[in-house]
Amino acid sequence: MLVCGIDEAGRGPLAGPVCAAAVILPDDFPLDLLDDSKKLKPRQREEARSVIVEKAAAWAVAWATHTEIDAINILQASLLAMRRAVEYVLTPAPEGAAGQWPEKLETETTFGRPFAPAHIPANLTAIVDGLHCPVLPIPCTPLVKADAQIREVMAASILAKTARDRLMEHYGRLYPQYGYERHKGYPTLAHRTLVKQYGPSSIQRLSFRV
Repeated sequence: MLVCGIDEAGRGPLAGPVCAAAVILPDDFPLDLLDDSKKLKPRQREEARSVIVEKAAAWAVAWATHTEIDAINILQASLLAMRRAVEYVLTPAPEGAAGQWPEKLETETTFGRPFAPAHIPANLTAIVDGLHCPVLPIPCTPLVKADAQIREVMAASILAKTARDRLMEHYGRLYPQYGYERHKGYPTLAHRTLVKQYGPSSIQRLSFRV
């Protein structure tokens, strides 16, 4: 069985997008680099991310925006981002596409390296961390704490976490008064205090209570 691991990052924050990643790993991937992204230190996540991007059979990072979250709720937005990531993995790459991690992460644009060959293998199945599966063209199984058990989901967890953190650091430079580079939009006391002081930023999730 060939597994596409899926996970997200950013369901809890009060601002910014939710990010999802999908990863297919080869049999010889160095598993000692992998763990639940929340258990890894930032340096370890970055080291693992670079190896995943280089050695994975396929990977993708996708987003659902803060406005989509407000429109359809965070669960549905998370599933939407997951579906976008998997669809990218299963879509033939444009000719000449390198499938590299962007040097600067400043937009909520899907990126990655699609699976080759272009056709969907008959034995490909998805495993997603959590209780719910997105609508996909391949079989999908939800598994609670899959990010601590399934190597492909661990890899997806690492990509989603590092991608969202980098984007929020960019938003921290765009909106310096909100400190997004420090709290990444999570509902810390500092974040809630700044929102009350300055009002909502341009990436605030208005459906979330401060």
